Amino acid sequence: QVRVEESGGGLVQPGGSLTLSCVTSERALRLYTMGWYRQTAPGEKRELVAHINLDGSRDYPNSVKGRFTISKDIAKNSVYLRMNNLRPSDTAVYYCYAIGSDEPWGRGTQVTVSS
Repeated sequence: QVRVEESGGGLVQPGGSLTLSCVTSERALRLYTMGWYRQTAPGEKRELVAHINLDGSRDYPNSVKGRFTISKDIAKNSVYLRMNNLRPSDTAVYYCYAIGSDEPWGRGTQVTVSS
């Protein structure tokens, strides 16, 4: 079973930065594309904001491109999301997920961007 645990969220002012961390299994990092999703309200669809493929290639939607960077460290069983120049519209609960694993979602970490 693939388990994930997200951390690093918090309250930040517009223009600020945060780095989110996700601890998972080595198996997940070696078998699955890892993604960061966000959900702005309960019941809303989760939006994929970054993913990193097995070969290390990455992609982002236009809404975060140039501001967010995803990375992974297999030795630490971790995936990270560096978020710069944050906007109030980035406020959401952020989740890490092994895409295609069909595993339960983690609890996520809350990011609030507000002055």
